[in-house]
Amino acid sequence: MRQRSKRRDAQAISHHYDVSNDFYALFLDPLMLYTCAYYREPDGKLEQAQADKVDLVCRKLRLKPGETLLDIGCGWGGLSIWAVQHYGVTAHGVTLSKAQADWARARIRREGLEGRCLVEYRDLRDLPPGARYDKIAAIGVIEHVGIANYPSFFASVRSMLNDGGLYLNHGIHHDFHWRRTSQTDFLYEHVFPNGDLSGVSETMTEMERAGWEVYDVENLRLHYARTCRQWVERLQARADEARALVGERTYRTWLLYLACSSMAFAGGSIGLYQFLLRKQWDTVGWTAPATREDLYT
Repeated sequence: MRQRSKRRDAQAISHHYDVSNDFYALFLDPLMLYTCAYYREPDGKLEQAQADKVDLVCRKLRLKPGETLLDIGCGWGGLSIWAVQHYGVTAHGVTLSKAQADWARARIRREGLEGRCLVEYRDLRDLPPGARYDKIAAIGVIEHVGIANYPSFFASVRSMLNDGGLYLNHGIHHDFHWRRTSQTDFLYEHVFPNGDLSGVSETMTEMERAGWEVYDVENLRLHYARTCRQWVERLQARADEARALVGERTYRTWLLYLACSSMAFAGGSIGLYQFLLRKQWDTVGWTAPATREDLYT
């Protein structure tokens, strides 16, 4: 894999995410979250499961009032807005999709969160050299980074985190025996031009090489199978509106990719992993929770 330019990355993200905000609103939840939901009940509704997902992320990060949060690849700003409203942090989101950034900024204004929540159309690599945050999250970003770029990506994120801070990396990884197929070729050509999935052990090795402590790992594979299945059902229910917005080709492409993704997650060829990483430093002042119980209460 060769190193990728900022321009190429921006074009690839635009290809997928700038299709139409109105199109995505047809099948996403009100928070406009386009990543794996978290179902507390097996037959749970998408809206509640997505709210539970962002809240789980906030709890894993141990967010506290007054802290600063960097939301890498923030999408339509759902996590950033939730963290500001429910945890009292100051959030800064960055995305390579102009359509997403415009939508998020409008919502921030409507919610009266200006000054506490900022979403920018900006490459992570263009943040000021001195930018520092207490906590960082990257939800659904690692799939776009490129395996060759893992060392620089994980090192860059670590440099922006205050000592002792936590970073949550939420993303798709393939199983150990993964092989490229016609399905993945279709996805890379028509859906995710810069898609690049690694195995879990490969990813964890690069995290440790960058100096991170791997504090916790959780696989939400079956949660993503249900998420994609519900997206398919919701998109099919509004097929005529979708075709009017993006045309038959894009509608059918997205429907096929979401259905195939649901099957792949259900079958186990890919999984959704949340890594909680810590920037190791002096242990004074760091009190690790005795159990995970508070995360799931």
